[in-house]
Amino acid sequence: LLRCIGALDSVATASEDQKIGVEIVRQALRTPCHTIVHNAGNANAAVVVDKVLSMEGAQGYDALTDKFVDMVEAGIIDPTKVVRTAVQDAAGVASLLTTAEAVVCESPKEESAAGGGGMGGMGG
Repeated sequence: LLRCIGALDSVATASEDQKIGVEIVRQALRTPCHTIVHNAGNANAAVVVDKVLSMEGAQGYDALTDKFVDMVEAGIIDPTKVVRTAVQDAAGVASLLTTAEAVVCESPKEESAAGGGGMGGMGG
């Protein structure tokens, strides 16, 4: 997905809202790589993403080995259909949310503190 970011530079925008939309997509394309790096325990996820962006071809980051490798040679590939479907679905939801007059969201529920428990009537 990082390799797609450059294509956004040629997207013509007619309004400020469209420019914001392009920037949202730009950030969304960075997020999966950032999340993978962060979940692998690398505290410098943004630095890794920037380095991968500067690389060419099939070069990328192997989270398992914490190394930069040729992704195809390492056998790390994303099925195109899965990635395409995910991007299309996200764009569909984003389009729906931007054209809706109102959106109802579920508020986060406060978690109660876990008690020491014990069985009732046991003298404790």
